[in-house]
Amino acid sequence: MNKVTLIGRITAEPQLKLTNNGQKVCRFSLAVNRQFKNADGERKADFINCMAWQQRADLINNYVHKGDLIAIEGRIQVSSYIATDGTKRYSTDVIVEQIEFLSSKKAEPKQPTEETDVFSDFGENIEINDNFLD
Repeated sequence: MNKVTLIGRITAEPQLKLTNNGQKVCRFSLAVNRQFKNADGERKADFINCMAWQQRADLINNYVHKGDLIAIEGRIQVSSYIATDGTKRYSTDVIVEQIEFLSSKKAEPKQPTEETDVFSDFGENIEINDNFLD
């Protein structure tokens, strides 16, 4: 089974191109945090190359920007090609089959104000302690 699920942030603006036979392909890199911290207490990230084709390529190109948090599901694909110097090179990519937009890094959380205080109509504050339950 070849199935990958990733959640991460877009590292640069996605790049949309056309193949020689006219298919749309969008390439981007996803920064995915590792689950553990190193000896310095820092969390490292892996930068994973991803590709989306046709409608998904358009969707990502039009709506995903650097810093956006997304979740993708797909499969790993290993390809080979001959470089300009004549050597054989390999490329490992995640082929995007599904995408979910989780948030935009640019979106600032809304700060609560008196008008948006959902508890303002409940009257005065009460203190709850162990005696309250008796």
